[in-house]
Amino acid sequence: MSDEEHHFDSQADAGASKTYPQQAGTIRKNGYIVIKDRPCKVVEVSTSKTGKHGHAKCHFVGIDIFNGKKLEDIVPSSHNCDVPHVNRTDYQLIDISEDGFVSLLTENGNTKDDLRLPTDESLLAQIKDGFAEGKDLVVSVMSAMGEEQISSLKDIGPKN
Repeated sequence: MSDEEHHFDSQADAGASKTYPQQAGTIRKNGYIVIKDRPCKVVEVSTSKTGKHGHAKCHFVGIDIFNGKKLEDIVPSSHNCDVPHVNRTDYQLIDISEDGFVSLLTENGNTKDDLRLPTDESLLAQIKDGFAEGKDLVVSVMSAMGEEQISSLKDIGPKN
């Protein structure tokens, strides 16, 4: 048909979606939801009754899983909401660099060097103190919607 070449600037990944749809009425407390394009953990859900015409509404209060900010959203209970795919992975801490990045050991023996230290002060202090004392530390990394952050810490004893 046409002799012109088409160029596509594809920024495609593996095709795995960052979120999946779920009916608003089925999302419960301690679940996850996307509010204002941020992955949040639901801390409160309240449902209003249907009006004269219309839907029951769900009022969600969520805490951003990465920065701890409180976000709210109101959605008709029959509509779909985006729910983020949230993964938690444990890695052993190998090293902390001067510029605030950590070196982590994955299950298959490779290192992961692209994560910053957490911004949470108490967690940051626990990691630095434990590392300085030479303890074997395992950090839990939460990942959702293309973001990753260290969320908790386990001490598995002193290094041998």
